[in-house]
Amino acid sequence: MTHLRPIALALTLTVAATGLAIADVEPPADTVNDGQLTYGMAATFAPFEYMEGGELKGFDVEFGAHMAELMGLEPNPMTMDFNGLIPALQAGRMDLINSAMYIRPERAEQVDFVPYMKIGNEIVVRKGNPEGITSREDLCGLSVAVTLGGIQETYAREDSTACEARGEEPVNVMTFPTAQDSALAVRNGRADAFFNSTPGATVQITVAPDTYEITGETFAADTQIGFAVQKGNADMKAAIERALAAAVADGTYAKLMEKYNLPASVSLF
Repeated sequence: MTHLRPIALALTLTVAATGLAIADVEPPADTVNDGQLTYGMAATFAPFEYMEGGELKGFDVEFGAHMAELMGLEPNPMTMDFNGLIPALQAGRMDLINSAMYIRPERAEQVDFVPYMKIGNEIVVRKGNPEGITSREDLCGLSVAVTLGGIQETYAREDSTACEARGEEPVNVMTFPTAQDSALAVRNGRADAFFNSTPGATVQITVAPDTYEITGETFAADTQIGFAVQKGNADMKAAIERALAAAVADGTYAKLMEKYNLPASVSLF
């Protein structure tokens, strides 16, 4: 699952080249509920799917609804615990999983994936980026906050070693119990930056846009997320690929990326 960008790009180009309109995006032959695209979500993973004021919100919520509409179907989201998603799909209770599911080998043995985004890590700084940090190479001699024992601590210590190898000052790696503590250290000026996962960093700048910003490129982006369909259901998979390509081609994907503060570097398109 590491060479999917050319496939995703090919899907986009296919729709763009043929000039498909909404009515031309062929739906799957069969759906669980007639006239509906039924998909499962675990609404606990902002900014992709979450509850706010009793309403289901997030990137996946809006994107899934748009893809359903492109196919001439009514969106029908079902919310449940994340651990119940794959069993529910296998039992035929839904057409697909639309819940920012990480594509992992053990899951790929149970379902077929259509990837639509990659997830990595981000450098988060105070609003205005006072130290002018544009990449991890700029962190030499600066203080970086990370979660103790997390993968981000490993990355920060690797950066420190690289700085010393170049004859520069090491990174002052500051460890904290949680990502929220790291964020607070940056907010209070104790640290110059902190490392966080792409979803976590996105939520941070969404909640406090006047306090934080993401800088530089997404790094260690070796995980992709995707829609999941029943194993071997080639018709449903092809339908989702067509709708995804059309939603990318009509600009909805990019607009929602911007709306939910997702950095362009996590796009597969």
